[in-house]
Amino acid sequence: MILEKILLHFHQITLIWSLMALITFVFLWKSNIRAPYGRHSQAGWGFMIDNKFAWFLMELPALLLIPLIPFYGPSLHPFQIGLIALWTLHYGYRTLIFPLRIKTKGKKMPISIVISALFFNLINGLLNGLWITFLAPEKMPFQWQWIGLLIFIAGWAINQYHDHLLIQIRKHQKGYKIPYGGLFQYISCPNLLGEIIEWGGFAILAWNGAAFSFFFWTCANLIPRAKNHHQWYLEQFPNYPKNRNPLWPPLGQIIHRHFPFTNNKS
Repeated sequence: MILEKILLHFHQITLIWSLMALITFVFLWKSNIRAPYGRHSQAGWGFMIDNKFAWFLMELPALLLIPLIPFYGPSLHPFQIGLIALWTLHYGYRTLIFPLRIKTKGKKMPISIVISALFFNLINGLLNGLWITFLAPEKMPFQWQWIGLLIFIAGWAINQYHDHLLIQIRKHQKGYKIPYGGLFQYISCPNLLGEIIEWGGFAILAWNGAAFSFFFWTCANLIPRAKNHHQWYLEQFPNYPKNRNPLWPPLGQIIHRHFPFTNNKS
């Protein structure tokens, strides 16, 4: 009975969830609050737990819900299986592998942050799992499938590569350093940009309110986070490159650097 009511009002629920993302974005952007984990970790936010275990715990609902919900629904068709595979690709790494790779020995995360992230992943995993299982069509228009898939893969690759560069910095030396390589030449947070692109591609591929609400929430969290990271770099490193943007690459600068044009005067 509860499931039927949720599915009946599914579009209204995802719309409300999307509006909450917009409100959250405005609040985080205007308030400039720095969520106290990672480089912004600080005391005063309540009980703290191990950073690696915190990452595992708060990502776990998203990893479990999408594969498990279909067990309670009808048989899956290839389009549904593909969406589940992409979701699991991201959250399998983020839940099981990423916490083991990060070099954060001794670092803690406030339990309040873990609970809020756990709730966020629980709602997004539930909404997307319900749509994939009970509301997804057998297939989407061919062009949307390929466009969304290519954008997802591009974003995933950008995220993975730049996360790897950050992890390598911590692997060879203690503390935070100025990152270089890849898109770090132009922006402070290419790993976050990659994740935004990734879930934008997923939203285009799935083309439904749940996927787009998740994309909106990703933007609401990561765009202010990138702004905070950029400000932190400027505060910590006097020699930090002044030409870097927080998140969006300066396309004109990139084009000019890699495809220089000369004005030949006759």
